[in-house]
Amino acid sequence: MTLLVANSSEVIIMENFLNKTAPQDLVLRLYSSDTTPSETDTEATYTETTGGGYVQQALTASSWTVTPGNPTTAAYPEATFTFTGAAGNVYGYYVVQSISGALMWAERFTNAPLNIQNNGDEIRITLQITLE
Repeated sequence: MTLLVANSSEVIIMENFLNKTAPQDLVLRLYSSDTTPSETDTEATYTETTGGGYVQQALTASSWTVTPGNPTTAAYPEATFTFTGAAGNVYGYYVVQSISGALMWAERFTNAPLNIQNNGDEIRITLQITLE
C-alpha cells in the first residue's frame, strides 16, 4: 500500500515548511488494529502494538538522506523491530510527532497482517518519501 499523509498532518507539514511552527522529532510505531489508512485518521485511529518485547523507535533527524532530483526523495535507514515473543497481528506502521503525538503518516503492509509469534521474529521497514 502507499504511504498516506493524513489531512491533519498536511497542516503541520505546511506550517513547518513556512517556518510558522518548529518541527518535532518523529517516532515510528507499529499498529495492531485492522486499519486501512485514511486521510481523516488521527493518532487515535491506530492501536499500537504491544507485547512480545515491542518498542517504538525514535527517528533521528540526521539519519534521513535527502536526494535532490526529479523526483526528490528522502530515505531513512532500515528500521528493525525484533520481538522476544508473541505480539499477535501487525497490520502496518504509523509515524507521530514525539512531543504532540500528532499523526504524520501511516502505511498498511501489503502482506498484512504479519503474525508475530516467536522470539526472534522481525519486521523491517525502510521509510522513503518522494516529492515531485
